[in-house]
Amino acid sequence: MFTTRPTLQGTFGMVSSTHWLASQSAMAVLEDGGNAYDAAVAGAFVLHVVEPHLNGPAGEVPILLAPAGADVRLLCGQGVAPAAASAAHYRDLGLDLVPGTGPLAAAVPGAFDAWMLLLRDHGTKRLADVLKYAVGYAEHGHAPVENVGTTVETVRRLFETEWTSSAEIYLPDGRPPRPGTLLRNPALAATWRRLLDEVSGTADRQAQIDAARDVWRRGFIAEALARQAARPTLDTTGERRTGTLTAADLAGWSASYETPASYDWNGWTVCKPGPWSQGPAFLQQLALLPPELPPHGGADYVHLLIEGCKLAMADREAWYGDTGDVPLAELLSDAYNAGRRALIGDKASYELRPGAPGGREPRIGGHARGDADAAGAAGDVSGMGVGEPTVATDGTTRGDTCHLDIVDRWGNMVAATPSGGWLQSNPVVPELGFPLGTRLQMTRLEEGLADTLTPGRRPRTTLSPSIALRDGVPVLAFGTPGGDQQDQWQVHFFLAVALRAHTRGGLDLQGAIDAPNWHNDSFPSSFYPRATKPGSVTVESRMPGDVVEGLRRRGHDVTVGGPWSEGRLCAVARDPGTGVLSAAANPRGMQGYAVGR
Repeated sequence: MFTTRPTLQGTFGMVSSTHWLASQSAMAVLEDGGNAYDAAVAGAFVLHVVEPHLNGPAGEVPILLAPAGADVRLLCGQGVAPAAASAAHYRDLGLDLVPGTGPLAAAVPGAFDAWMLLLRDHGTKRLADVLKYAVGYAEHGHAPVENVGTTVETVRRLFETEWTSSAEIYLPDGRPPRPGTLLRNPALAATWRRLLDEVSGTADRQAQIDAARDVWRRGFIAEALARQAARPTLDTTGERRTGTLTAADLAGWSASYETPASYDWNGWTVCKPGPWSQGPAFLQQLALLPPELPPHGGADYVHLLIEGCKLAMADREAWYGDTGDVPLAELLSDAYNAGRRALIGDKASYELRPGAPGGREPRIGGHARGDADAAGAAGDVSGMGVGEPTVATDGTTRGDTCHLDIVDRWGNMVAATPSGGWLQSNPVVPELGFPLGTRLQMTRLEEGLADTLTPGRRPRTTLSPSIALRDGVPVLAFGTPGGDQQDQWQVHFFLAVALRAHTRGGLDLQGAIDAPNWHNDSFPSSFYPRATKPGSVTVESRMPGDVVEGLRRRGHDVTVGGPWSEGRLCAVARDPGTGVLSAAANPRGMQGYAVGR
């Protein structure tokens, strides 16, 4: 089939990310003798600089890592709700939803500490060696992609009138950043230089990284973040509010390792973050597949995947959260999914249908039920950067998050999805050059739900990187930006790769990325203001016409979007038999690139 680019192949190292400067910076670390984990940290900090509308240091990141010869592990960089961030407190403020922007939506920042743990425990380089690329681009500038300026334009009035510290960086001459000019962030460069100066007296590599973690959690960075959270800030409710994040919250949290969720399907094992994320929804979609699939890419096939997604996302709504008692084993069991599979008929469902694993009664909130008294006052969200709205129902791309995958010559593999702390989430912290995040908007203010806002709990995130094993050996790392769409686009990609590998041999990464994609919105959005569009399906205009008409005959409310509007996937792979490495990147958005040799 036609592809926009070749699938890269080599034996030394492969990187795929959502921005070419991050990919090339990570590759430079590999060329300098670093491993996949050194390279991932370097690439991640570059993403903070060159994709500031998509992620930042005070955001979050789940990281899946497969060290050569060892088990796949998950490094959780999702911070928790602050000690004062209870549902009751927010309701006392007159809120029905956590605002989509501003300090009330800020969880404890998680990304920085997770990247530091990865570098300390699995990397080989010193901190200055991996930060120098980000420092250079922040200090001397980089040519921004068009979407940076487009995003800034949407919040220009907010920056000019309220979030003036953001205007100083992103409206330096009164205009949004433009391609072909240089965008600098001297405050961010100064933050990283000061951090490096403060830990430079520590000779031991690992001890130096721990010292940097301490600066973030208790030093000048923590102090500035806590001050920012206490500043009254205009948010999506139209009010100026302070947040709940404190110095004690920052000092008391650290990233941590855990066993990923996994599911075996046709000789593959797919590993995902646990049910504090939406990752297991991918696994549930695999579990819902029948033994024999309809012809790949046809209307029956697409209908089957859409309807399976609806069932998995309904279970996400009822059961997923950082509660410790998510019935994941039952949700992935053969018996449970046989019953759920029987719900998929010839026509599109317009209902939210969570299941009852183990006989437990599902509970969904008022917003998911569509209760009128739970709708709340959303406020004017126009011109404010709420959520991770990647693709609207008209097929237009409005922004998203980041992703990077790396495999090195030793067989180490990593997949990570950095997000949050984007420039439109909160004002730039003047002393630091980056804003707080807004991940608490993904929690509910109704008591007793799996994702109720609770102090010390992680908000349920949509961030969902993937590592797949073949016959027990890691062979594929992949992921995408996209909020609720991540585990729709990824399922389509993975099945395209896996089915081709089964029938023809080999992994056609670029072909699977380029293939026409789609998403549906038949379940409550994870982001403010929590919209649901039952029956809605958005497809790329490259989707064959007979497939589009076939979906409409089955009752789907189909919107035909742009030809390259669905999916932002990155992927790397390793053939354990030959040692050949592969990589591919998404052409959509005109900034994702794979590099390698």
